[in-house]
Amino acid sequence: MNYFLPLLASFLVAMGLTPWVRSKAVNWGAVDFPNQRKVHRGVMPRLGGLAIYLAFIPVALVSLSFKTPVIGLALGATVILLLGLLDDTRGLSPRVKLAGQTLAALAVIPFGVSVDFITNPFNNEILYLGQFAIPLTVFWLVAVTNAVNLIDGLDGLAGGVSCIASLTMAAVAFTQFKIFGVPGQLEIMTLSLILAASILGYLKYNFYPASIFLGDSGSMLLGFSLGVISVMGLTKSATAISVIIPVVVMGIPLMDTTFAIVRRFMENRPIFQPDREHLHHQLLDCGFSHRQAVLTIYAVSLLMGASAVAMNIMTTNQAMLLLLILGAIIILTANKVRVTGLKGSYHKQLPQRSSKL
Repeated sequence: MNYFLPLLASFLVAMGLTPWVRSKAVNWGAVDFPNQRKVHRGVMPRLGGLAIYLAFIPVALVSLSFKTPVIGLALGATVILLLGLLDDTRGLSPRVKLAGQTLAALAVIPFGVSVDFITNPFNNEILYLGQFAIPLTVFWLVAVTNAVNLIDGLDGLAGGVSCIASLTMAAVAFTQFKIFGVPGQLEIMTLSLILAASILGYLKYNFYPASIFLGDSGSMLLGFSLGVISVMGLTKSATAISVIIPVVVMGIPLMDTTFAIVRRFMENRPIFQPDREHLHHQLLDCGFSHRQAVLTIYAVSLLMGASAVAMNIMTTNQAMLLLLILGAIIILTANKVRVTGLKGSYHKQLPQRSSKL
């Protein structure tokens, strides 16, 4: 398979279409206004997801010969994109967005995209999920979709973290094919690299100082696509640690989402009420510049990605030990920068101007 041409095509399409999408966003009223919780100060167009979609989905379909799971990904991604476009232009309630995300997740299942089994890391026994496969798949896809949507708070942050996650999944897929001989992993690697190339083409305009935002159309699209690709590839291996790999790959978004839910629950606040206590906000409050905060989170994402690749080729005991070390470091660091809310890091509640978690 020629990998260079699809990657070049998706990169150039994203880079070429983003300025056009930026102008259309202004014309269509898809703009993001500054408020007390957000860090930007001017009105910004926010339809970046449309450029990534047009660069990613058509190239993926053609490059992978319209294979059934890729068609499912395209269908679900289209639902997510339309949902995000509506939210970016008109605004949707969190419940409507959740219903749309669930519909998109359900749409991919008839195309063979589902978590059918997990491997018990303690005894290597394969556990077939049966009737629980669909709800677990939907939960995972909705969770990752919202997790990436949640971290989209600084220029280039969600896009860069998603790009690193895509490259990590490509590396894991390659090692699973080369070392373990898992079938279908070269296609997963190709799909992940096409997504990464699409993001890179867009990041030219989104990295600080950005001239366009992802919007919910973009952040939800990236989260959904990463979730689907992980189900298509990383969960299909029968290795004991395979169930953990996607969680490590998506470590930063999932961590921030989990801590946000715990923090709001402990403080008796609505789960869907936005605040200014996410990881990127806390780094800014610690004195980091906008660019430094983003690059710091990139570095942590790279560390998580490298750990995921290493865990993939380790023995089960070695991988579990590394996972415990990573978990301890993450919790201690998150508490240090007050993301967990365990030390009274409550800030004044802010008016709800966004439907993000």
